[in-house]
Amino acid sequence: MNIHSSAIINPGAEIADQVEIGPFTVVEDDVQIAAGCKIGSHVLIAAGTRLGKGCLVHHGAVLGTRPQDLKFKGEKTTLEIGENTTIREYATLNRGTTDHWKTVIGSNCLLMAYSHVAHDCTIGNNAIIANSVNMAGHVSVGDFVGIGGLVPIHQFVKIGSYSFIAGGCKVPKDIPPYILALGEPIRYGGLNIIGLRRRGFTPEILHQIKKAYRYFFQSKLLLAEALQKIETELPPSPEIQYILTFIRSCERGVIRKT
Repeated sequence: MNIHSSAIINPGAEIADQVEIGPFTVVEDDVQIAAGCKIGSHVLIAAGTRLGKGCLVHHGAVLGTRPQDLKFKGEKTTLEIGENTTIREYATLNRGTTDHWKTVIGSNCLLMAYSHVAHDCTIGNNAIIANSVNMAGHVSVGDFVGIGGLVPIHQFVKIGSYSFIAGGCKVPKDIPPYILALGEPIRYGGLNIIGLRRRGFTPEILHQIKKAYRYFFQSKLLLAEALQKIETELPPSPEIQYILTFIRSCERGVIRKT
């Protein structure tokens, strides 16, 4: 380990080999830091934080602090971060409450400077969260999601995998998978076609996804009618099933095309 002499490491912290910790960083009790992590200067890693292998935490980040929830009474909860995730300067990540007991960040994610992840949020793998994105509690973000800068996200919102949210958009409702969301108020802006092609989606699958969303966003069908049409008229595939399951499970409502 390479721990700076000015860092404060509480004796209850579990720190693996090959970990670097910079000047004036504080690591509290009940923290687990896996091998290969690099922690910058002036970082606070609070009790309940779990860092997977190879994570990078930059200057001034604050991890695992108490939820900003008045119902929280000091219960033992956690913040769990997967492998090879990068957390940039001054990002703030709270641990969970008794609702989920944990806040979870996946592997290979990038959380840029000043981003905030509140209590009980779940972020999948390979997500990119740009500068000053602010998530309220209980937000769920899928795999390979991109969120542009300065985006506020309402509590309990769900964001489907492979979607992209343009910078500066307010997100009060759920964002289905595979799409581009933009505008004010936020709306469907077509498929996230560049991201999907980069991830190896075939032209055939892209055509089926586009057709599904044509029924959902661009027809005059009621919600139930659109879902029935998607289910009965499109060939079954994991992507179509994910769209149907996602929309049927939405509780806050889904953005529409305005």
